Amino acid sequence: MADTTDGVRAVLLAGGEGRRMGWLGDGLPKPLVPFGGACRLVDFSLANAHRTGFGEVLLLSQHEERRVMDALHLDWNTTPGVRVHFGPHDAAYRSSRDGALPQGPLAPTGPRERGTADALIRKAEYVFGEGTSEVLVLHADHVYHHDYGRLIAEHRASRAALTIAYQRIERRWVHLFGMVGFDGRGNLTDFVEKPPEPTSDLVFAAFCVFDATVLHRYLELLDGTSWQHDLSRDVIPAMLARGERIRGYEVRAHWEDIGTVERYHRAHLALAGPHAPLPVAGMPWTLSPGTHRSFVERAEGVTRSVVPDGLANGGSLDRSVVFPGARIGTGARVHRSVVMPGARVPDHARIDSSVVLGTGETHVIEHERTERIT
Repeated sequence: MADTTDGVRAVLLAGGEGRRMGWLGDGLPKPLVPFGGACRLVDFSLANAHRTGFGEVLLLSQHEERRVMDALHLDWNTTPGVRVHFGPHDAAYRSSRDGALPQGPLAPTGPRERGTADALIRKAEYVFGEGTSEVLVLHADHVYHHDYGRLIAEHRASRAALTIAYQRIERRWVHLFGMVGFDGRGNLTDFVEKPPEPTSDLVFAAFCVFDATVLHRYLELLDGTSWQHDLSRDVIPAMLARGERIRGYEVRAHWEDIGTVERYHRAHLALAGPHAPLPVAGMPWTLSPGTHRSFVERAEGVTRSVVPDGLANGGSLDRSVVFPGARIGTGARVHRSVVMPGARVPDHARIDSSVVLGTGETHVIEHERTERIT
């Protein structure tokens, strides 16, 4: 019996600059932004691919590409599991001994990419190789646990050109996503990227599986035209306009796009509770993997918070998430906040609804927004 992943090329779009993340992404590529006291944003899609049975995922990244490749090589390519393929740079990493990083600069990969479609075009020879029947597209800024096997199976059974994952969310957030609509048979009828006035609460969950031949054809068709070089703004709408069959695949479990500081903060507050959508024990532990961390309902100096073992805590924590390497000063009080790796909360400080960076900077999230988080 053939494996579900046979013929499927998994690709990971990790080239976003994270401009909407503001100060949270200063000096750090968005895929490497720490999350949940345990890992980085990019690790969720890689862990999901590993869970599904993929032995390799192709990285599509250009923004601070070397930094992203180095981090993923050290954490994913040196132990058994899913391997990250680095396209034209892969040979340099494979030839490094004992998982070491390549020495010296790597050759540039061409002009600046303008969108997600450019990433596929630039690395087409690694995407559309011999034997590739489908292309599974993943993103590096989504927080969720998922086995892609059923998505692939349903896509193949329907003989669709594309099957997109979607989810129902609060309508006030829809303007940040691709809004979608379906007919009674589950076929896509509407796709509007970041609508200013949403009319639906269904959004594209930004992972999908294409028929490889169809995807390649549309990339060639659009290349050289007046387009935005983007899958969501160009390729999918063009396929829909030309009558390609596009199916929907509903994601019923927790899925979250971490695209803004507010959503980052909200997601962490949700983790700091007894019914967290993603318990810390189930996350990929790529940051300080040897350090245990857990949700603590109530203990000395800690209430409803995610904390690492051995935390230097001289104050009190309430409904907060603390990363390994952080320190809470004597008499400090931290409430509804995120304390990043290496951060130091000063003695007797009062931190509320904030993100404390490893640089020592503290950024306060607007109170009127965080009050709605339960």
